[in-house]
Amino acid sequence: MKSERLNAYRVMWVLVFYDLPTETKKERKVASDFRKKILADGFAMFQFSLYLRHCASMENAQVHVNRVKKLLPEKGKVGIMTVTDKQFGMMEIFHGQQATQHGNIPQQLELF
Repeated sequence: MKSERLNAYRVMWVLVFYDLPTETKKERKVASDFRKKILADGFAMFQFSLYLRHCASMENAQVHVNRVKKLLPEKGKVGIMTVTDKQFGMMEIFHGQQATQHGNIPQQLELF
């Protein structure tokens, strides 16, 4: 039963990507506060304005999706995507022209 709960189709990743305005001091503060709050919720920066979080289940992922929704700034664009660990593991990542090999969660986490 435990292996069923933690298999690659049940374990989830939540990705949050955003483009927030930063032209004024107030807008920069709103963008910075949004970033700090998602970091406090366990998200890690994958790329600029792209953060992700590992979740043990779809139910746990939905908790974090709902938290992000409560933090949405008044302006700007925010996307939230949930994918299985299996789907996340199929991502191809490149540093320059060289692919980074990965196949399990610890190697993936080294990328941050």
